[in-house]
Amino acid sequence: MVMTQSELVDRESLWSVLDQNWDVIVIGGGITGAGILRLAVQSGLKTILFEANDFAYGTSSRSSKLVHGGLRYLKNGQINVTHESVCERDRMLREAPDLVSPLRFIIPNHSGGRSAVSQYRLGVIIYDLLGRKWQHGSLTSDCMAELFPQIDPHGLLGGLYYYDAETDDARLVLRLMREALARGGVCMNYTPVIDLLKTGDGQVCGVRVQDRSIDGEGRTAEVCARAVINATGPWTDELRAHVAAPSCLRKLRGSHLVFPSDRLHVPCAMTMIHPRDRRTMFIIPWQGVTVVGTTDLDHPPEHETRYAEPRIQPEEVDYILEALQACLPGACLQSGDILSTFAGLRPIVSAGGRDPSKESRAHVILVEDGLVTITGGKLTTYRVMAHSVLRAVQAKLPHMKLVSKRPLFDRLGEANIPAGMLPSYGYRTRARYGDRFLAAWDGYPKALQQPMPGLPYTWAELDWVARYEAVVHLDDLWLRRLRVGLLAPHGGVDLFPGARNIVQPALRWDDARWSREEMRYRELWYSCYDLP
Repeated sequence: MVMTQSELVDRESLWSVLDQNWDVIVIGGGITGAGILRLAVQSGLKTILFEANDFAYGTSSRSSKLVHGGLRYLKNGQINVTHESVCERDRMLREAPDLVSPLRFIIPNHSGGRSAVSQYRLGVIIYDLLGRKWQHGSLTSDCMAELFPQIDPHGLLGGLYYYDAETDDARLVLRLMREALARGGVCMNYTPVIDLLKTGDGQVCGVRVQDRSIDGEGRTAEVCARAVINATGPWTDELRAHVAAPSCLRKLRGSHLVFPSDRLHVPCAMTMIHPRDRRTMFIIPWQGVTVVGTTDLDHPPEHETRYAEPRIQPEEVDYILEALQACLPGACLQSGDILSTFAGLRPIVSAGGRDPSKESRAHVILVEDGLVTITGGKLTTYRVMAHSVLRAVQAKLPHMKLVSKRPLFDRLGEANIPAGMLPSYGYRTRARYGDRFLAAWDGYPKALQQPMPGLPYTWAELDWVARYEAVVHLDDLWLRRLRVGLLAPHGGVDLFPGARNIVQPALRWDDARWSREEMRYRELWYSCYDLP
């Protein structure tokens, strides 16, 4: 579908105008592509974005939910990456406080692990100095035991604390897209680039796209632009193959376990040191559940599912549980306590190192036969990446007005929170869906203003995102627009009877379409988000 600020535009209408002359084509609808789209439109460029699957389908909905500087990158000597990330984290906290929230992290200090804790103590000092703030300190063993009653008490000396931030990664992508669309940008999901168009001298000048929506019938179109930008993340090399470029990426899989908060409750985030290999891992409170991860493993093609989605492997489940049982033995966590799982692929530019965790998270820009590729990097540094890639195409776009100090997000005015809506809920939903959702709130029946059972969403939000946020499949709605598939037992299938009465009229699905979508979602969730 097509995302628009005001209404769900008929896909047919947009397909008929693809033959316009565009300044920029962005390929890839994750955080990198969304950041480029917004900045390009803001800089006066006529820009269109194509995504092969759903917006935020790949890495950008499967991260650890952190906006962070990467404390562990200091250990690998990646000071520039950390400095850049810390600055961007703080900027996002200032400009989008209802979407990016500060999060305290605690590192336990046990006897026998003093050398590691000493390194972290030095690391958090450097971390804060890079961010020009002083937000770290020490905790006593009594304080640690009070905060984490399930922690291993043997040899517990205390702990360290520092601050980073967290977000809903998929909503961050959608926020950027919504703001780009309000300025005239265009983006289409389920529209893969199947070929690159080239001039007579072999320079890339456009793309051939295919409609893979339900009603698209596989039609194709050719779209031309002055600049074509490859922002496809883990699938970067597949597109670069069209210009005979050699592979440069190392696909690394990061997998997570999600626990209900009544089985694993933490008042703030915890940094764990895995007892087996001393890797850093996190326990993160997020939207009423607890996320634990991440792994960092090479992802061979044979681990792809038939849905082309990565999934956690049995050995990764054991690995994460091993760390939890060593750090929080009092929780007595087992695989049966796991609510859901998710796995994502990191687009790491390979330096040929043996240890995946030591590969650099810096981004790179490649220009090959006119195709401009940006890859690597982190969710936190999407703005820096967008500026870098637009500077790389500036010669092709002399009318571009690129300003480095533009705001990350549009400034939201003073919200008029509707009567009867809690202010905290109003500010959160405004950051996610815009002021138009607040304006529509009083028009919703009281029944739809109620929370969905056990979830941080209302039924009205479900109706809104179904109508106005380019949903093509039920999993777009259940996994990315709202995060029901991660937060609810059994992927939220128990909520389908109530959801059906809202979703069907909003998306104009008949009973047969709903049945197909429900079956598709069930198969997908049990294949890729349940325990293996």
